[in-house]
Amino acid sequence: MNDHPTTILCLASYFKGERFIRTCKELGCHVILLTREKLADEPWPMEAIDERFLMPRLDPGPDLIHGVSYLARTRVIDRIVPLDDFDVETAAHLREHLRIPGMGETTVRYFRDKLAMRMQAHERGIPVPEFVHALNDDRLRAYMERVPPPWVLKPRSEAGSVGIKKLATAEECWRVLESLGDRRSYYVLEQFVPGDVYHVDSIVSEREVAFAIASRYGRPPLRVMHEGGIFITSTLPRESTEAQLLEALNREVIAAMGMVRGVTHAEFIRSATDGRFYFLEMAARVGGANIDRLIEAATGLNPWAEWARIEVLHARREPYTLPPVRHDHAGLITCLARQEWPDLSAYQDPEIVWRLEKRHHAGLLVASSDPDRVQALLEAYSRRFEDDFLAVLPPQETLRE
Repeated sequence: MNDHPTTILCLASYFKGERFIRTCKELGCHVILLTREKLADEPWPMEAIDERFLMPRLDPGPDLIHGVSYLARTRVIDRIVPLDDFDVETAAHLREHLRIPGMGETTVRYFRDKLAMRMQAHERGIPVPEFVHALNDDRLRAYMERVPPPWVLKPRSEAGSVGIKKLATAEECWRVLESLGDRRSYYVLEQFVPGDVYHVDSIVSEREVAFAIASRYGRPPLRVMHEGGIFITSTLPRESTEAQLLEALNREVIAAMGMVRGVTHAEFIRSATDGRFYFLEMAARVGGANIDRLIEAATGLNPWAEWARIEVLHARREPYTLPPVRHDHAGLITCLARQEWPDLSAYQDPEIVWRLEKRHHAGLLVASSDPDRVQALLEAYSRRFEDDFLAVLPPQETLRE
């Protein structure tokens, strides 16, 4: 038994994870937040944070190693947790240096490096779109001759759909590859598979999937990122064939990637050509874009809170037990808005359980025991959002500084 409170160091390159922080505090932890100076004025739950430290950047380098090691001289840090996708590798780097339990640098590659996760999945017999490392000229040339376009060129370690380029011809592809210069090895070239995109969000405890829920995007995130439009996602009926197939494939991926404990957000595509599901990517984090709220509306479980419980209980050598789960259905719709503060007061259906309050954004979350009702509301809101709010900006090339 430790003679000190369980101490959790949270890394945050972006403002998120408030529920994780609060849950750790509710469980009696000493919570340390390490974040960037430019995020100092964000509404962090300071009542649940015992100590906060600011740095210009949270890159895994000597400055960060020295700073956290200095903290560890007078504090016993039990767990290091990344609240943002960009902090996953940094947390692994710190764990390795300080020998703190948790995911190490080799395993982290499978959750951050799109090439590593594709190779691992392919080796385990999990279907993935045909791909090639954007490195060797001969292999690239053979790939382009064998695999028909279009292709997508993806940064290996960016988040979501950021930095992805769709390419229609070999000439265009070589031109883009040439423009990357020495950065070319940081990319993977993949066959573009048209179809519906799905996500499966999971809670994992000691290599077992304690909970998983499958959902379908209204439009592929790649299209929303590059063309603009309305972002929609909704949970699948649990008894549906799609949900069953996805959850089984998701378990295979989690096992292949070596996830021991925590949360995952995985994406799959169902090919419009052959009807098969293909694995796209998996992250060791809570799904972004308010997907945590979608899950909580449908099930009563908050992924951030359960992740905190798993980390704290493991540090205390106590078993994790999944709380009771509700089996409702939920749908989320958001978009960029022309108005600084969009007025959603005309949307008054009783199924609305949450409203997005963010500058130049409109968003609603609906929940019901009837999946058809959820779909009907999302379809109606999609048409109304286009008329009432929708704004389109040029696509982002990179996500953050």
